[in-house]
Amino acid sequence: MREDVPGRANVADTPELAAYYDALAAREMGALWTVANEIEPWFPKPKSVPMIWRWADVRPFVDRAPSLVRPEDAGRRVVMLVNPGRRDISAAVGLLYTGVQVMDAGECASAHRHMASALRFIMEGTGAYTIVEGERMTLGARDFVLTPNGTWHEHGVAEDGSRSIWQDGLDIPMINALDANFYAVHPDLQQVETRPVDSSAALWSGGIIQPTELRRNWHKPWSPVLKYAFEPAYDALVKASKIHEGSPYDGVIMEYVNPLTGGPVMPTIGASLQMLRPGQHTRAHRHTGSIVYQATKGRGFSVIDGHRYDWSEKDIFVVPSWSVHEHANLSETEDACLFSFNDLPVMRALGIYHEEAFTGTPDGRQPLITA
Repeated sequence: MREDVPGRANVADTPELAAYYDALAAREMGALWTVANEIEPWFPKPKSVPMIWRWADVRPFVDRAPSLVRPEDAGRRVVMLVNPGRRDISAAVGLLYTGVQVMDAGECASAHRHMASALRFIMEGTGAYTIVEGERMTLGARDFVLTPNGTWHEHGVAEDGSRSIWQDGLDIPMINALDANFYAVHPDLQQVETRPVDSSAALWSGGIIQPTELRRNWHKPWSPVLKYAFEPAYDALVKASKIHEGSPYDGVIMEYVNPLTGGPVMPTIGASLQMLRPGQHTRAHRHTGSIVYQATKGRGFSVIDGHRYDWSEKDIFVVPSWSVHEHANLSETEDACLFSFNDLPVMRALGIYHEEAFTGTPDGRQPLITA
C-alpha cells in the first residue's frame, strides 16, 4: 500500500525485494514499509459499519427462542446483534457486544462471573431480577443494572412475573482482544442472597448526600450503585430541559455516573440517557469511541455518515468510531429519548479520545446520501 506523500511509505516492488519479503516471511518477520500506511491510517478506519436492528425484525426471533432452548442449556438465551464488519469477534460495533435476552416467568440462569464488564437494559416484562454478589435487584422496563467484571451474578424472572426481555451490553470483544478473559460458573449454580433487596440503590442514590462510612471503605473500580432506575433519570432530563440548552450534538444528555467519582459506571463501559425535544434536529459531530443506542421513547432518525436511519421504541442502532452522526425527533409535540452505552471511558483513560464538529454545511448537518 503505497502513498506518494512525503513521510509515507512509497517503495516500488522489485524482484529482489519480493525475494527479500519471502525470506522475511519464512522467518515470521516482515518489512514495516509494506504495511505502514495500512496500520497507521491518517484517521480512524473502523471495520464496523453503521447498523440498525429494528424491533419489528428482532422480536419474532427473540419470542421463538424459549421454545427452542432452555436457559440452563444455553447458559444465556440471547439473540446476538452482530455487525457485518465484526462477525469475526461477534461485536455489534467496535469492541462492544450486544444482544437481546429473553426469560419466562419462573426461569433463572445459573450464577457465573467473567472478566468482561456487563450491563442489562430492561425492554419489557414484569418480575425480572438480577442478583449481583448476593444483592437482588428488582427490575422494571427501562431500568438498567450493572454486573461488573469479576462479580458473581445471575438473572431470572419471578414465578408471578411475565416474559421479560432485556438488552445485554458487554465489552467481551475488548477483553478478548487483550487476551484477558476468564469465565466461571458458581459452584452451587445459584448464589445465597446476603444483602437486602435493592440495597445499593437505596444507600447510594441520595445524590448530594452519601453514606460516610461506605464512602471510606469502597475501593472497587466500578460504581457502588448497581441498579439505575429509569424514572428518576428521565425526571432529571425533563427538569434539565427546562433550564438548560443541552448539547448541540446530543440534545439534553446525561451520563449515568459512579456517585463516588463522578466518572463512568464501570472502567470500560459508560452509559447515557438523552432527550431530544419536540422537533429537535441536532448538529453533526464525530469522535473516537463506539456507541450502541436503544430508542427508549418516541420516534426519530439519526444520520450516520450521510445515511438516514429511522428509529422508534426498542430499535437498536450503532455508531462506529469516527462516524459523523446527528439525531432528530420526528414528533413536534413529544420528546424522544435514547439510552446508550459506549467505550468512551477507555478512550479517555488512554488519552485517545478526540472529537470534532461537522463543518461541511452552514447548518452543521450532513447532506443525505440515502435513507
